[in-house]
Amino acid sequence: MLEHRICLLALSGCFGGVILISCGSPAATVSGAAASPPARPNPVAVVKAVTEPLRQEITLSGEFRPFQVVDVHAKVAGYLRNIKVDVGDRVKTGQVLATLEVPEMRDDVAHASAEKRRSSAELMRLRGELERAEANLGLVTLSHERLEKVMKAEPGLIAQQEIDEALARKRAADAQVAAAKAAIAGAEFEGEAAQARERRTRTLTEYTTITAPFTGMVTKRYADTGALIQAGTSPNAMPMVRIAQMNILRLVLPVAESVVSKVRLGQVVEIEVTSLHRRIRGTVARFTGDVEMATRTMNVEVDVPNAGETLLPGMYAEVKLTIEENNRAVTVPVQALASADGKKAVLVVSEEGVLEQRVIQTGMETAAKVEVTSGLAAGEMVVVGNKTQLRPGERVTPRESEI
Repeated sequence: MLEHRICLLALSGCFGGVILISCGSPAATVSGAAASPPARPNPVAVVKAVTEPLRQEITLSGEFRPFQVVDVHAKVAGYLRNIKVDVGDRVKTGQVLATLEVPEMRDDVAHASAEKRRSSAELMRLRGELERAEANLGLVTLSHERLEKVMKAEPGLIAQQEIDEALARKRAADAQVAAAKAAIAGAEFEGEAAQARERRTRTLTEYTTITAPFTGMVTKRYADTGALIQAGTSPNAMPMVRIAQMNILRLVLPVAESVVSKVRLGQVVEIEVTSLHRRIRGTVARFTGDVEMATRTMNVEVDVPNAGETLLPGMYAEVKLTIEENNRAVTVPVQALASADGKKAVLVVSEEGVLEQRVIQTGMETAAKVEVTSGLAAGEMVVVGNKTQLRPGERVTPRESEI
């Protein structure tokens, strides 16, 4: 009985197979071997090239320095009578810092004044001599002229010797007048020299008072009362105080050789003083124009107002310097860049959804964006992300991504 059932099942399977093979309807074909559906285009992440402002910045570390700093020396040698300032004091232009004691200078002033008065008296005496010489000249000239008139009117009445003597007296009087004038000129020169010596002595006396050359802060004191101070022109001269201008500071930035050609006066910088949690805007005020051989950098200076004097020389700041800017740059994300035969390229998705490899020219580049100067227009879609499995000519489904 079991063998009979097995035979029946085998025959049923055979007939079923024959029926399936012999039956050629479409429905039977689809159910036997289902056809594969058409492949759908791969989705890819894309972004549109946009026109936007783009800036290329570099971050530098800068150091604040005083706008001006000077060691104040004495102009004459002497003993320090008193010093009126100390470290940390604010001073103004012309404020007295210290005074020197130079005892012999008082005698020099008195001597110069006496020389000036003596020269004035001598000049007055010589002018009197000139007046007398001129009066004598007038008298002898008149006498000579009278004798000549008589000689012409009555020839032979007056001896020729008398006329010659009158002429000699006139010439002598002329010489006396000339000598008196020369003496006066010499006395005037001597008087001017005496006045110059007096002015010089009084100026040296004024130098015993040391004043502040500009408004600032005393940052160092070198001498105390009673110290012997040498003149600033002496090789071993010691300064009395150091003054720094603090209401405005110089922020010195070392700029690398590769970008020095892009530094311009008036460029805006963003300054962050991390120790004070403070942000400041400034502009490039000056630069050296000289690349240092040791560091291959050029110093650029930014003037930073410091009215409250919260910033101090020696502090460091992080500075963002804009070296290039374009307000209408066509940009794409850096992730869109690829390489084609050593050139920069992007994968562009056409309106039909077909990939096209496009060689482009680039300009500025930031951490996130790249400027495209040619080869791509604003509004075109470029592929971002992994492009290793994509090929030009392939049909894709673009999906805009936010980066």
